[in-house]
Amino acid sequence: MISERMKAFTANSSVIRAMFEEGKKMAALYGKENVYDFSLGNPSVEPPKSVKEAIIKILNNESPNFVHGYTNNSGYEDVRKYIADSTNREFGTKFDVENIVMTCGAAGALNIIFKSILNPDDEVIVFAPFFGEYNAYVKSYDGKLVIVEADTETFQLNTEAFKSKITDKTKAVIINTPNNPSGVVYSEDTLKKLSEILVEAENKIGHPIYLISDEPYRRLVYDNIEVPFVSKYYKNTFVAYSFSKSLSLPGERIGYIIANSELDGFEEMMNALNVANRIMGFVNAPSLFQRVLPYCMDEKADIETYDKNRKLLYSMLTDLGFECIKPEGAFYMFPKTLIKDDVAFCNSAKEFRILSTPGSAFSCPGHFRLSYCVSTETIERSYDSFKALAKKYLG
Repeated sequence: MISERMKAFTANSSVIRAMFEEGKKMAALYGKENVYDFSLGNPSVEPPKSVKEAIIKILNNESPNFVHGYTNNSGYEDVRKYIADSTNREFGTKFDVENIVMTCGAAGALNIIFKSILNPDDEVIVFAPFFGEYNAYVKSYDGKLVIVEADTETFQLNTEAFKSKITDKTKAVIINTPNNPSGVVYSEDTLKKLSEILVEAENKIGHPIYLISDEPYRRLVYDNIEVPFVSKYYKNTFVAYSFSKSLSLPGERIGYIIANSELDGFEEMMNALNVANRIMGFVNAPSLFQRVLPYCMDEKADIETYDKNRKLLYSMLTDLGFECIKPEGAFYMFPKTLIKDDVAFCNSAKEFRILSTPGSAFSCPGHFRLSYCVSTETIERSYDSFKALAKKYLG
């Protein structure tokens, strides 16, 4: 018999994954080309050619025992040095190898952070809309997720509502920029305001509040938008990064944590992250893809396809009467549903072979998420189905 904890997790398993599995069934029934699956954020752009070239070069020139052997829990020192130097060039920071832990993607990064900082019943504040797995991650370490309701006018952080959520049990705050599912990039003004509130709260409650910035979409931005680097505004900051989206490598599970040197208890914290990496069973990030990163991590993501899809889908939906914030980053769109019940609306969309994710899965009901990291042809072919869906509710 499975544990009581896992009973709760399985009962609330991912809506996104469930929709993806349903899409496969519908594709078998109607033909893949006749099902418009916008449910999963699986990159459709191929990885840069330099990834394959790097793998071949490494396997041909580096010792197999070195490439495929254990690394220390933080990862290869030369790779961490490369990441630190690259980050410093891009953002004017002053990181070094000791600031970085290589991880199994951003999800692995978040889990070892929570393992390192949370005591039972500690509170972690998150801003809606947010990636639903945060709830499971926090609960896995006996923490409590506290949700700040969304500002659905701008989808910037709702800092006024945030103030009332802080208690003496607040241990951390999670932000995700560019945001999944809204596609909004949090502005410098927003981050400065957040920092001011956190500093005031730390002084009042007498212990650090850690800011965790989940940034797998940092390099997927449009219209020359800049993503502010969060640790420049607040000292108790972790940045969790993944190459799953920027280099189209979701299955390779490669990412990292950068911890601010001024973070409270920095040396002890870095030791805790390394021990958490080991005892949670990750041991170390995938060794081959650590070696690959210096050859390709500075490449700019090929976002032309995503940008084309973004403009096409946004234009199509707004012309049909849907209301939506135009995304600034990532590859998601988050329109309002045409009825109040977003779950019923997404079920109704399936009648027209459109697969989407209800906003309530992101704690933001009344919206639905569309992932436009699909083929452009899929968006073009979906027009008649979206038109029929709009007609059903708008006439």
